[in-house]
Amino acid sequence: MPNTFAAIDFETAKGHHICSVGIVTFKDGVIVDEFHALIQPPNNDYNWHNQQVHGITEDDTRFSPNFRGVYPEIKKRISGIVTVAHNESFDRTVLLKTMKDYNIPQSDLTMQERWECTLKIYRKKGYKPAKLDACCKVHNIALKHHDALSDARACGKLFLIAQFERLPLF
Repeated sequence: MPNTFAAIDFETAKGHHICSVGIVTFKDGVIVDEFHALIQPPNNDYNWHNQQVHGITEDDTRFSPNFRGVYPEIKKRISGIVTVAHNESFDRTVLLKTMKDYNIPQSDLTMQERWECTLKIYRKKGYKPAKLDACCKVHNIALKHHDALSDARACGKLFLIAQFERLPLF
């Protein structure tokens, strides 16, 4: 099990355009840092369906920084360490596409090609469904679903549980 890892979650306004990020850093099984930011998407434009999912609106991000303004905090927290997401292909892709939109080279961020994915881990364990809220319910993990910080915190706790379950019993 990695000593230090960061669990991350993005909420999107439209397509891959980020409107919220949550990052929770764990060290030796304990939360040592939490970061959350609202991010103004391009033109502060939202898809109605996405708003219904996470509840974030144009009014919430009207005075928020854009991605470039928040990126240094993201980089500081995930560069060079194991990164975990509940649906890693979604979150990693959203990050990389947004970096490209802002002309931030992928090489600027030292990260794994693939992140750890609690969705895949729990599917392999036979969880049906293996959605974040369902897994949290099974393990009695508090969750305000589609709140980026709460989702990241829950994802990190699920990753810890999975890692401890992999340890051999003596």
